[in-house]
Amino acid sequence: MRQPAEFFGDQEMDLVYIARKLREAKQIEELLDAAGVEYAVEVDKYLGGVLFKRELDGAFFYVLPDALSPAQAALTAAGLKPAEPMS
Repeated sequence: MRQPAEFFGDQEMDLVYIARKLREAKQIEELLDAAGVEYAVEVDKYLGGVLFKRELDGAFFYVLPDALSPAQAALTAAGLKPAEPMS
């Protein structure tokens, strides 16, 4: 279930997916809602393009660490690739 960022307070959150299009973002919301995962969405910039790199806007989906595995499983089951863990 989508929550405002304030809902999570100062808790550390993990990036689980970056949606590049609105249709894709809506699909991710449906998947995470169906899985019962609480998440936050933030619009941010990412670097895209093949020959010519440029900044694009995307929907960044974040979950709490204990919800990371269920969120990744829901995305993988739908044929999507979750974000790589940041180290």
